[in-house]
Amino acid sequence: MSRRQALKAAAGGMALSAAAIGGARAQDAQQADPTAPTEEESAMAGGGEDILPFAPGWRRTVVGDVALVTVLDGIRPGEGPHPTFGEDQSAESVAELMRANLLPPNRFANFFNPVIVEAGEERILVDTGFGPAGLDNGQGLLANRMAGAGFAPEDITIVALTHFHGDHINGLMTTEGQPAFPNARVVAGQAEWDFWTSDAAKNGPAAGNAKAVEAMVVPLRERITFLTDGDEIVSGMVARAAFGHTPGMLAFELGEGENRVLMAADTFSHFVISFQRPDWHVRFDMDKQAAAETRRRLAAMLASERMAVMGYHLPFPAIGFVEAVGDAFRYVPASYQFAVEEG
Repeated sequence: MSRRQALKAAAGGMALSAAAIGGARAQDAQQADPTAPTEEESAMAGGGEDILPFAPGWRRTVVGDVALVTVLDGIRPGEGPHPTFGEDQSAESVAELMRANLLPPNRFANFFNPVIVEAGEERILVDTGFGPAGLDNGQGLLANRMAGAGFAPEDITIVALTHFHGDHINGLMTTEGQPAFPNARVVAGQAEWDFWTSDAAKNGPAAGNAKAVEAMVVPLRERITFLTDGDEIVSGMVARAAFGHTPGMLAFELGEGENRVLMAADTFSHFVISFQRPDWHVRFDMDKQAAAETRRRLAAMLASERMAVMGYHLPFPAIGFVEAVGDAFRYVPASYQFAVEEG
């Protein structure tokens, strides 16, 4: 049996146990609360047979000498995209843009896409998803889907955090309070750490997220190397300032020459609005003006340099290109660009 097959078998055994426990819990919850997840939903989210959208939930893309494995931690369908996106616009303006792009005007799905970077001997996990707390809501699938892709938590050598929002950090620790990736060191932005561990964050409107940072990130302090703009994580992987969404969010640039990818974190969180209306406000951007400026700056760079982009919330597998269109941009999902060589 190969290592990958062994990992898949182990994941399957764990999945059956989790599904049985999760199903019983969901049945009890349904009796007390009809809005709780159904038994089927909890079984799937808890690691049973993966029949959730986009199963098996991982995709490997090779760009130059680097392999990028997108692992879908889950999706969140719901009402929107207004007012989360286009918060400063009317609901009808946002709905009109959705209809023009053949999308539902009042419903959308948010994606959560950690990525494993295979670079030489390094296995670098960029962001960690919702962790176990997300399972009952159809997220927190990273660990099971990593196993399906052939990775054990112990294989990860570096965890690179773009920023400290909960959907990026909650997978750092196990339910027992131990590091979820025991062999990994952590890299994160210095400005991001400074803000979220400050009294201003702990006592301000973002206090709830600061509490999550205290639980998930602070216990790993001795493992963390702090980054600023231009710092190298490993050879060929560089941190780039992408401030605005949070005070210290980083993007990560990979590769060289024509084989470059920008892992843009939450700079572009909707594949239509973020590119076609980059100046529209986004509810979760902490500094809305700075975030809009970052979107424009990075979109212009991506378009002019024909660099690929990955976005944490873009539709799975979350990799594509940016085209300049007038005073705005258009996102072009990757098709076969990485499967053929140019003649």
